[in-house]
Amino acid sequence: MRVGGVAEDDKLDKEQTRAVLRRAIGMAKPFRRTIAGALGFVLLSTLGLLLGPVIVRYGIDSGIDVGDRSVLRNAVIAYVAVVAFAYLAARQQYIFVNRAGEGFLRALRIRTFDHIQKQSLGFFDRYQSGVLISRMTADIESMAELVQWGLLQFVAAVFLIVIALMLMLALSWQLTIAALLVMPVIIIASRKFQRDSNDAYLEVRERVGQNLSELQEGIAGVRVIQAYAQEGEQTRQFVASNRSLYRSHVHSIRVSTWYFGLVEAMGVFATALAIGIGGWLVGRGDVTIGTVVAFVLLLSQLFEPVQQLSQLYNTVQSSAAALDKLFTILDTQPDVEGGEQEFPERGELVVDAIGFTYPSTDQPVLRDVSIAVGDGERLALVGPTGAGKSTVAKLMARLYDPTIGTISFGGVDLRDATLDSLRDRVVVVPQEGFLFGGSIADNVRIARAEATDDELREALDAIGALDRFEEFEDGIHTEVRERGSRLSAGERQLVSLARAALVDPAVLVLDEATSSLDPGTELIVEGALEKLMQGRTTIVVAHRLSTIRTADRIAVIDAGELAELGTHDELVSLGGRYAALASAWESSLPT
Repeated sequence: MRVGGVAEDDKLDKEQTRAVLRRAIGMAKPFRRTIAGALGFVLLSTLGLLLGPVIVRYGIDSGIDVGDRSVLRNAVIAYVAVVAFAYLAARQQYIFVNRAGEGFLRALRIRTFDHIQKQSLGFFDRYQSGVLISRMTADIESMAELVQWGLLQFVAAVFLIVIALMLMLALSWQLTIAALLVMPVIIIASRKFQRDSNDAYLEVRERVGQNLSELQEGIAGVRVIQAYAQEGEQTRQFVASNRSLYRSHVHSIRVSTWYFGLVEAMGVFATALAIGIGGWLVGRGDVTIGTVVAFVLLLSQLFEPVQQLSQLYNTVQSSAAALDKLFTILDTQPDVEGGEQEFPERGELVVDAIGFTYPSTDQPVLRDVSIAVGDGERLALVGPTGAGKSTVAKLMARLYDPTIGTISFGGVDLRDATLDSLRDRVVVVPQEGFLFGGSIADNVRIARAEATDDELREALDAIGALDRFEEFEDGIHTEVRERGSRLSAGERQLVSLARAALVDPAVLVLDEATSSLDPGTELIVEGALEKLMQGRTTIVVAHRLSTIRTADRIAVIDAGELAELGTHDELVSLGGRYAALASAWESSLPT
C-alpha cells in the first residue's frame, strides 16, 4: 500500500526509529571522543550566546539608566568578549562535529561496499544496480545532514531552549507567560509539519532513487540506445523521471514554507506582546527597561531552535529510514557461504540429483539433473535458449547452491569447501569479458592481485595472446579505457582467458565464451581456449557445433532436465534432440 506516493514500508514507527538510531550510535563509538569534544563546544557556544542579553540588561540598567560610564564601558567590553568567545566555540564545534560525521559516513560507505562485494549472485538478482547505487549515494547523503548538522543542532537547540527559558523566568515570570501564549499554535503546527514533511521527504528520496536508476541505465546502455536511434525516447523517459523528482521537491518546499512562515509570525507576535506588556510593567515599576530589552533578545533566540527541532524530527525520520534500508543490506547474509575444507586439486565433478529455483521466481529451473564429469574431461552443455544449461554451469562453479541435491568435486561437497580455495580451483569465463578502467595488466591482475608483470606475461603467453598485446605501443600496460572500449571484443575475451590462465584452475567453466564474437575473431579466441583447456576438467556452455564437437561428452539440457548424455556420434545416432540440434546447426552453416 502507498500513501501520498510513498511506500508505507518506508515509514518507521518510534520504536523502529529508536532501534535504528541506537545501532547507528553503536557504530559511531570509534568517534566518541570527537563527538564529546563537539558537545562540549556546543554547550560553551550556547552559554556565550545567551550571556549577551544578560550583559545588555546590566549595561542598560546599571550603566545607561544611572549614567555610569565605567559600568557601560565594562558591559560593552564584556559583551564583545562573550561574542568572540561564542564565535570561537561555535567554530570548534563545527570542526569537531564534521570530523566525526565525515568519519562515520566514510566508515559506513566502506563497510557497505565491502559487504556488497561479498554477496553471491542471488543478491544481485534481488537488487537492481541502480537501487544499490542509490543506497550508497542518495541514502548515505541523506544521513550526512543528520550526522554533520542535525545532531549538533539538536543538542544546541535543547541547550538553548532550556537555558533561555530559565533566564526568561528569572527575568520576569509575567513576560514569560505572555510570550508563551503562542506556543499551543506552534505545537499544533509542528505536529502537522512533522507528519506532512515526513511524507514529502520520503517521496523525494524515492524519486531520487528512481532518477538515479534511469540515469545509470541510460549511461550503461548508451551503445544500444544509439544503435536503435532511441536517444529521444530515453531523454523523454529521463525528463519524466526528473519532472517527478522536481514536483516532489516543490511539494516538500511548500510544506516547509507555510510552517516556517507561521513560526516566524508567531515569533513576531510574541515579541510584540513582550514589548507591549513589558512597557506596561515598566510603567508600574515591576521590571526595568533593561529587563524588557534582555527578554526580547532572549525571545528572539527561542523561536529559531523550535523551528530547528521540528525540522530535525523529519531529518531523523528520513535518515532513520535510509539507515534502515542500509542495515537491511548489511544484514543480508550471502546465499553462498564457504565451508572449512580445502578444495581438491584434482577429482571427479559429480552433480547428484540437483534441482534449482531462482530466488526471484517460484518455478523450478532445473529438476533432478545428475551428471558425473571425469577428471580432465571436457563436457559440453547444449540445449534451447532458457533450457537451464547456463544454470547448471553456474551451479557447478558454485555461483549458486542447488535448491536440492549436491555437487561435489574429488569427494568434497562444494558447500564444504572454503570459498578462497574453490575460487582458486574453479574459474568461470563469461560470455563477454568485463574490463575495468586501467591497463591490460591491471585487468589480468584482477585474478591475482599480487601477480608480477612476468607472471602476467606467462599467463598471456599460455593462451597465445602475448605477442598480440605486446604489439601495442605500451604493451600490456596499454590503457583499455572505460569497459575496455579501446580493445576489440575478441581482445577483451583474451584478457578474460588470461585471467583464468593466471589462476591455473582445476575446473574451467566456459559460459558461451565465443558466442558474441565474429567468425574471424572466434578462431583466435578458440585457439586460446584450446590451450587453456588442456589437462583441465572443462564445462563448456555452447551453441556452435565447432565448439561442441571437440567435447568428450555432450549433455543435452531441455526444459530443466537432462534429456541426453553421450558423445557427438552417439547422440547423433540416437536421432533424438541433439541430432535435431546438430542438423539445424549444420544446415545454418554457409555452403
